[in-house]
Amino acid sequence: MPSYKFEAMDTAGAEVKDQIEATNEEEAQQKIKQMGYFVTKLTQVGGGGAKGKKKKKTGKSRKTFTIGGVSNKMLCTFTRQFSTLQDAGLPLLRSLRILERQMKPSVLKNSLIDVVEDVESGSSLSEAMGKHPRCFDRLYVNMVKAGEAGGALEIILQRLAEFKEKAQTLKRKIIGAMVYPAVVILVAVSILTFIMVAIVPKFKKIFDDFGMKLPYATQLLIDTSIWFSDYWWCLPIFPLAIYFMIKLIRLNKSGNYALDRAVLWIPVVGQLVKKAIIARTTRTLGTLVASGVPILEALAIVRETANNVVFERMFQRVYESIREGDTINDPLRESRLVDDMVVNMVEVGEETGDLDTMLYKVADFYDEEVDTLVKSLISLLEPIMIVVLGLIIGGIVISLFLPLIKLLEGLSK
Repeated sequence: MPSYKFEAMDTAGAEVKDQIEATNEEEAQQKIKQMGYFVTKLTQVGGGGAKGKKKKKTGKSRKTFTIGGVSNKMLCTFTRQFSTLQDAGLPLLRSLRILERQMKPSVLKNSLIDVVEDVESGSSLSEAMGKHPRCFDRLYVNMVKAGEAGGALEIILQRLAEFKEKAQTLKRKIIGAMVYPAVVILVAVSILTFIMVAIVPKFKKIFDDFGMKLPYATQLLIDTSIWFSDYWWCLPIFPLAIYFMIKLIRLNKSGNYALDRAVLWIPVVGQLVKKAIIARTTRTLGTLVASGVPILEALAIVRETANNVVFERMFQRVYESIREGDTINDPLRESRLVDDMVVNMVEVGEETGDLDTMLYKVADFYDEEVDTLVKSLISLLEPIMIVVLGLIIGGIVISLFLPLIKLLEGLSK
């Protein structure tokens, strides 16, 4: 019978090292769990070596060619299912194998095949996941590591699943709100392009036949129509040029900071971006703190997930403040990026030792604020788009009919 060396944590959190005999790794995991320990590392030391190697080779043969990354939706589903299986008491390896087998060919499936092999070879789950940053980011790996150390992996996975689902819901709300304006703008641009390319040239021909001197507005419209007809292929280049220009500016640190600061100054949109970042970062920090991740490591992860240089600098100042033995709330207050309510709630959380709960409350509050702002933005965009389109169409109609009015006046005399 094969022997397994294991490292585990007892209920008091003390490290235990021992050896056990079992027919396979799943049985070894089950025996160690029955002893009241939580396995952090398991290594086979006797028997079944060739079999293990053969299995690894077979696992690699199940991989498929894939491109791209892992969608948040797929990772949310995997985390929720993994949490459910662990909560039901299934061994870690068996849970991973079940999830890997039922998954469709993807980057995540290929990564899970490697994770299963690494865990079978004695690596911890967090170490195995850490080798696949495309699927499991630093936040994910650190939370799993904290769950392994504390013997509460199923609880950590449940928190991770809830965190991922709420982040996905927030993102879906913002993207969903932008679909309607984007469709309206696309349709409006298509209609205007059709008018410029197909309708205006016909009026130009009428004006040329009469040899009329055109008003300035009409001449400008015809010149624009000629440009559209000759250089229509430039239209898709404009958004691409703007996109690459922004990318170029972001290569410079000062330019990157200036762009992110400018976004926060845009009316309504700036508030939406700011509140969405606060909701995401406070929920991330609260989840990490509640999971037992050290505060400095948690702040370093939150800084990376801010996706805005202005907020990254704020969290860097918070990080340095904590490292020097100070509080979180002072650099938050000095930054003027967050409301006094957030600062005061964080301060109360630090004083009472209930920081994670306070951070969750802040995140929930700002989630609702984002929802309200998204609805306000849609309500604001609708009349703005109607007015702008009305002015453009009205300007075209007036420009086209000004010469016709002059022509009719000349014929009536």
